[in-house]
Amino acid sequence: MPSIRVELRENSYPIIVDQKILGETGELLRSQTKSEKVIVIADAFVSRRYGGKVLESLSNAGFDARMTEVPSGEEHKSLEWFGRLQDQLVNHRMDRTSTLIALGGGVIGDLAGFVAATYMRGISYVQIPTTLQAQVDASVGGKTGINHPDGKNLIGAFYQPKLVLIDVSTLKSLSPRDVRAGFIEVIKHGVIMDVPLFDQIEENLDAILNLDSNILISVIARSCADKAEVVAGDEKESRLRMTLNYGHTFGHALESITDYNAYRHGEAVAIGMTCAAQLACNLGMLSLSDMERQKRLIKRTGLPTSFPSGMQPDLLLDAMYLDKKAKGGKLNLVLPTRIGEVDIRDDINDSDVLHAISQCIGNETSSPLP
Repeated sequence: MPSIRVELRENSYPIIVDQKILGETGELLRSQTKSEKVIVIADAFVSRRYGGKVLESLSNAGFDARMTEVPSGEEHKSLEWFGRLQDQLVNHRMDRTSTLIALGGGVIGDLAGFVAATYMRGISYVQIPTTLQAQVDASVGGKTGINHPDGKNLIGAFYQPKLVLIDVSTLKSLSPRDVRAGFIEVIKHGVIMDVPLFDQIEENLDAILNLDSNILISVIARSCADKAEVVAGDEKESRLRMTLNYGHTFGHALESITDYNAYRHGEAVAIGMTCAAQLACNLGMLSLSDMERQKRLIKRTGLPTSFPSGMQPDLLLDAMYLDKKAKGGKLNLVLPTRIGEVDIRDDINDSDVLHAISQCIGNETSSPLP
């Protein structure tokens, strides 16, 4: 199986990428832990589709396993559900040697990871991401958390999993919209650090969107390796890891002011990346040709590249300042200098940010495709 290792000394762990391997969950977990009790926290849809296979595999490997479901939707990444899941762990009499498995997309990974980070001051957990966004981004690197009404992921912790198990076969259960939204994170890795990956995406986009397993395993493994390299160099996001936030400050603000229910996370990030590139181009940091190259690929993927018509730039900017990446009253913006390289700036005037936002409001691709 293609395997990548996140090198973090005593917190190191493998990322396994392959197809049709959910049925090997128990065997793979047994090699990583001596736990007896396991609880699987799963998205309700994912639980119905894959939960039985995962539980059977765990049982066959000798685990005392049970599953608990969380309804689908970003709104459930909340304090309420954090408390409910803690109750489930207590009811299952989980102890400090037990293991939690997060089975689902980024919402489940973030929420369940935070539960694992805080239950008895931290128990082992495993990520089994079933969406593209979670496979290439949310499941790797140990960011866990829940949302606050005033901002996304404002409550959380850095807490690394023991194993990330990626089965690309699960992507076949996603809607085309979710596949497109998740793929923006792969494009992002190409823009911030990996020109060959960006080239590979441009050349193979049709096969990728058609879920060709071989090309998916290749680009997902490469994208995970890119992120693993960044995380290994900066686990707690002191500087280098901040580059992974490219497009996210704009995107998180858009999600916040639309109550997390108008856009998929990846759609908001796609708009955020477009706006960040526009800002960089305005400042003379990025060439017009590279800005257009990124925008062209995002459009080819079927993702939006502009904020909704009628959006107030001031409202978005205010929400950006509530983002946890803002420090000391300053925005930390990741801006591209070319395809494959970005810079982090905290000296951009609000007027320049507002101008770029205004340039990116409303056009033919402003609404997500179904």
